[in-house]
Amino acid sequence: MAYIAGDTITGDQYNIFVNNSSSPYGYNHFAGTGSGEYGLGQTAIATVSGGSTTITASQWNTLLTAMDNIANHTNDTLTSRTQVTAGDTIAIKSNLETDLATLAASVAGGCVNATGLTTSSSLQTATSGTEGWDASATQEVSVTFNNANEMRWFFNAGGKVRITVGVSAAVTDGKDTAFADLGTALGNLDIGAQATTSSGSTEGRTEDGLVNGFHDLTTSYTSLITLTSDNTNYTSNTIEVSAKLDAAPGTATVMTIKMVATDPADDETYTSPNTASPTIAAAVNDTPKMVTTLFTLTPNTSEGLGVAYGISSSNVESNTTAD
Repeated sequence: MAYIAGDTITGDQYNIFVNNSSSPYGYNHFAGTGSGEYGLGQTAIATVSGGSTTITASQWNTLLTAMDNIANHTNDTLTSRTQVTAGDTIAIKSNLETDLATLAASVAGGCVNATGLTTSSSLQTATSGTEGWDASATQEVSVTFNNANEMRWFFNAGGKVRITVGVSAAVTDGKDTAFADLGTALGNLDIGAQATTSSGSTEGRTEDGLVNGFHDLTTSYTSLITLTSDNTNYTSNTIEVSAKLDAAPGTATVMTIKMVATDPADDETYTSPNTASPTIAAAVNDTPKMVTTLFTLTPNTSEGLGVAYGISSSNVESNTTAD
């Protein structure tokens, strides 16, 4: 329903702006508890008695201020309005429905333009216990939230779970370099509400899974990205990152991220003296210790949110190698 300056807004119509749970979405649905991809956990605005109840200036100002606060967080530009006083014309609702739809769309998309985020220090670091593994190194890290709503609100507000991958030892030969380069190519892997991003570049990238975010994950691992080495002598070495939840989105409280590094047995041939360039590892199993580090990018209240939500704990779930 379109409204223009001069229309009379009834209590029923105001309640649509405040509380509607279907399109056009009301403020409380995308900014309050909401459901699914809607909801930020902000304080709900009270509805009014329905029918032809008169809407007060205070009620309008509450809604307008709340919308401006969410827009500051999402970095959306809304129709320019000022606070109203008793007796002002109804012009304050010009484009109000459009602006509510803009905010709802930003929340549904995971507030991708939000800048009110705090990057944590390292929360967990999984380091392979030994070097020289032959087949694979697997590391799993997890984040846990107080409840399913807080998990949704974290991601809907632009929160992300980040991992980086590297090696612990000094890079001394071609195989060390291959895995170090794969970690650099991955960069920051950030799992958001509706998609995942990788800040790295180069190397062979199978990244179809990056279209998946929190709302797409299931209780089985979803592959997000696989990187295949382009280093001479190690073009079958890979790292793959996957993620899963402990339940369906909206019920889940735990996200687990898995990194698997592989070193196929036939990826090198060593002869003595070693004249290859770059140097081929003297031992077929001369793999480095792999390192997976966990971070979060947590929404904060610096850009308009009244309350923000983060994880309650994190953990290293597994850290194994296979020969």
